[in-house]
Amino acid sequence: MEFIKYPLTLLYRIWFYILVLVPIIVMFPFIFLTIISEKTYSLFFKIARLWAKMILIGMGFHYKISGDAVFEEGKSYMLVANHTSMTDIMLMLVLVKNHPFVFVGKKELAQIPIFGFIYKRVCILVDRSNSKSRYQVFERAQKRIQQGLSICIFPEGGVPDEHIVLDEFKDGAFRIAIEHQLPIIPMVFFDNKKRFSYTFFSGSPGKMRAKILPIIETTGKSLDDKNEIKKLVRQSILESLVNQN
Repeated sequence: MEFIKYPLTLLYRIWFYILVLVPIIVMFPFIFLTIISEKTYSLFFKIARLWAKMILIGMGFHYKISGDAVFEEGKSYMLVANHTSMTDIMLMLVLVKNHPFVFVGKKELAQIPIFGFIYKRVCILVDRSNSKSRYQVFERAQKRIQQGLSICIFPEGGVPDEHIVLDEFKDGAFRIAIEHQLPIIPMVFFDNKKRFSYTFFSGSPGKMRAKILPIIETTGKSLDDKNEIKKLVRQSILESLVNQN
């Protein structure tokens, strides 16, 4: 069966990249008009959510969302989740309705043709090997928060090895949340690794569950509380992953 499996998974991977790029090419005039100014980001966000849904549905992923956080209008949040797949971005966009947010992501993705052109204009890019770049993330995040947007960070700092359930968390998301007194909304992606991991010859259609966990407040907290909050958030996500609930 291996001689059938590998060609099929190869085609499945190619189909994913087609689903990612073709809608961007088709909608590019509209996308371009919404990214030339930060004032039109909310319109871009709606297009991005549509793009994300097209990919998930086109790949045969049946997403199911449990839990519910009430997003107050005009309030910014820190969104965090475990990171296991390229589809994490799409699922996050589908999860959060009518409340635009900005991803903090690695700058290497800006090199991807077409996608990278948009990515570097709508995301906060970070070069984790450069301390100056990491500092600039805080400045750019502050600007976006002042515009009423939320911030999304995958605090593991990258996709861990396949055998790791949940890697240790970096400080950045929690430092930003505390400095700006942002409520933290943890989210759990249960099936993304199984559906479409970074292992090339893998992946299949099927269920894609996500859960929104209770909000963790940072009001009145200082940077002295950073490690405690980071541990609390990580533990809440890890328990859900281990118990699958």
